[in-house]
This record gives sequence, C-alpha cells and structure tokens, in this order.
Amino acid sequence: MNIAARTAPLVLLLCAVLPAFAGEAAAPQKPIAVQMYTLRDAGTLDQQLQIVHDAGVHAVETVGTQNVSAAELKQLLDRYAIKVVSSHVQLAELRNDLDSVIAFNRSIGNTTLVVPYLDEKERPTDAVGWTALGQELGRIAKRARAKGMRMAYHNHDFELVDFDGTTGLELLFAAAGPDLQTELDLAWVARAGHDPALMLGKFRGRVFAVHAKDNAPKAQAEDEGGFAAVGQGVLDWNTILPAAASAGVQWYILEHDHPRDPATVIQTGADYLRNHLTATLPASAAR
Repeated sequence: MNIAARTAPLVLLLCAVLPAFAGEAAAPQKPIAVQMYTLRDAGTLDQQLQIVHDAGVHAVETVGTQNVSAAELKQLLDRYAIKVVSSHVQLAELRNDLDSVIAFNRSIGNTTLVVPYLDEKERPTDAVGWTALGQELGRIAKRARAKGMRMAYHNHDFELVDFDGTTGLELLFAAAGPDLQTELDLAWVARAGHDPALMLGKFRGRVFAVHAKDNAPKAQAEDEGGFAAVGQGVLDWNTILPAAASAGVQWYILEHDHPRDPATVIQTGADYLRNHLTATLPASAAR
C-alpha cells in the first residue's frame, strides 16, 4: 500500500473531527463563573479547578489568595484555561493592606475586589452607621480605582434591614458613590423577604455580578443550609434573569454555601444558566 492510500483514512477522520472542535471553540461563552467557596471541601485546589473546567465553566471568583502564592495560583488557572473575574477580600485587608491585595490580584489577572462579609461587630446598627460604612467603602473604592481595580460589595440578609423605608444596603450604596459596585446575592435577598428582581432594579447600572444560587423549599435541604442548585429551588428565575440583564449584570457567579455534592451543584447550575441566559461574553472577554 502506498503512502497516499495509508494516509487517506486519517485525512478523512481529521476532516470529520476538526469541524466539531472548531464549532465548540467558536461557540459563544456565557458569563458564568464559580465562587470557589463552594468547592472549599472538594479536594486540592487543583482538583477544585478541575471540577470547574469539567463543568464547562471558564471563570472563577476566588477567596482571598486560595492559600497559595500568586505564581502557583496563576499556573493552576492557566492549566485549566480559567480566568479570575473577582476575588472576595476581607474588609480588614482592604483597610490595612490595599496595595498588597492589589499587587496579588493584578499578578493573577484579576481587576475586581469584593467585600464578602461583615463580622457581627462590624455591622452597623442604625442608618447613620450604614451611611458611614458606605462613605468608607467609597473612599477605598476610589483608591482602588486609581490603581486600576474595581471594588464591589456582596450582601447577605443583615444589610437588608429596613430604616424608614430604606434598607441598610441602599443607604450604604447611596453614601459610597459611583466607585462602589454591588454583587447581589439573590438567595439572601429572597431570604430577607425581598423580591430579587425588584432589588436588581434598585441597583441598575451598579450590579457587577449576582451570586446565582437558589433556596430549597421550606424544611428541605436542611443539611445544606436550605440552599439548592440554581434552577432547583423556589426562586423565580424566569423573572430574575431578565431583570438581571436589564440591571446590567456582567457575571453570574454560581455559589452554594453548604453543598453535599459540590461538583453536581456546579454542573447543574452551569447547565441551567447556559440554557436560560441570553447574555454571552464578548470575544475579548472569553479565553
């Protein structure tokens, strides 16, 4: 058999396979990311990023430094073709060591820092306190912006206490000014008794991202903190997703606080969002 005859089957095989790969590579990506807190008990950092990759997700929100050096984290991210879209950084670090935080995040390619949580002793107890905290966060956000970093604030339910018709969260953002963005956790918004779609409207133009997670029906999934994978709980995503698009949400970040099976939660949530989101990443943002 001559060389041409031997290689013909291989050429035909490549012709059949390559278009499929090309189509997969060219398919538009959805703006879906994973909050790494969801995977904190899912093995090593390498194994956690493998789960993200296997779910077909190409972006994450980190928790601080993930307990590794910037060089090690960047190497692992590159291995799985995953980018960092934001990082949860404790308020004390932003107050006391902003330059180091920015240097670390710049070296891993991240440009958004998020205040993730307030310890009980840091939580304001009145409208004046929420306003003062907002002013402080606005000053930090302005400093971060001058160094090429965006800053956002992530809510739970305690920010949504009412003060004469205005929530603490709204007071905080009114005082912070335009440099501070919000990362709305939709499950916590609902748990505080508010409509996630209406809350998104209140922050239109300032919603960097939402934490996409669901609440299980009452008295269910108690061993998982009452949370559920996106689309598997009680939130009305048919109303929420259009409201999120209207509010200008840039990223839909999958999270579950206490998952029994983190990999399944992420795969289920990613599949749901891919099937229901109309937004796609611009070519410049996709890896």
